[in-house]
Amino acid sequence: MDGMQVDADRLEEHVAWLSRSPRPAGSEELIAARRYVTELLAESGWNVEQRPFTARFDGELRLEGINLVARHSGHPPAGGALLCVGAHLDSRPDSPGADDNASAVAALLEIARLWPRCWPDEARLELELVAFDLEENGMLGGADHAAAMRADNVDLRGMVSLEMLGYCDHRPNSQDLPRSLVGLYPDTGNFIAVIGNQNSARLIECFAAGLQQVPELPVETLSVPANGEYLQATRLSDHSPFWDAGYPALMITDTSFLRNPHYHLPSDTPETLDMQFLERVSQGCLEAVHHLATVGL
Repeated sequence: MDGMQVDADRLEEHVAWLSRSPRPAGSEELIAARRYVTELLAESGWNVEQRPFTARFDGELRLEGINLVARHSGHPPAGGALLCVGAHLDSRPDSPGADDNASAVAALLEIARLWPRCWPDEARLELELVAFDLEENGMLGGADHAAAMRADNVDLRGMVSLEMLGYCDHRPNSQDLPRSLVGLYPDTGNFIAVIGNQNSARLIECFAAGLQQVPELPVETLSVPANGEYLQATRLSDHSPFWDAGYPALMITDTSFLRNPHYHLPSDTPETLDMQFLERVSQGCLEAVHHLATVGL
């Protein structure tokens, strides 16, 4: 993959555009963000399908969302086997969401731009990219997509949720950890985490191997029992409905509120992010996707 490097300036531009104001459910800013992502995916040759859905929130309120699902017409045949990589597009109503989750959408857009130039000649997996909706309302977009895949009997070999990729802190004791993990992981918040469940061992191994191709990018992995019910922080992204549906799935994350003090606050702005860290993580995700498509699952 020599020469297939993510563009730091593009990443910064995407984060700045997407986080210019909050993007909550049903907002005009979310509609504009949807249009922005669709146009950029189309420019890179992806066929983007809008998939509307309706879901209940808090048991009473019905919310309407739209997932953006993209496939590339030029992708080499892979026998129907699929790898899904996604990032949620929405934010909390009171937060511009630079890390949560413009950082991950920016990485997704760079993967989309570069993938047609670097896919393996004999790919074992077809890549599907998804901009999920209504994650902040309970992973509703992920739940709808997982249910649709199960209903259609899709040969989904793995799903990867990109969730907050841009916050880094090199100071000692900058990383909080759940009590059960204290002493097992670093207390410095400068690593990217690969989190899967016991059904995702091969996916964890392969994705981490791709990330580790990037120099100066510390990578930590975690495999949780069952579907993460005993460590709820590991379920807080669109991968968890895929766990519940029986699919191997991962969350790639800077660990969210365990590191980033701006989580869900108005202060989650581009200025708080480490763009060099985001560049390395995005490059690592591209390397990991290429590795997965090459070796299969």
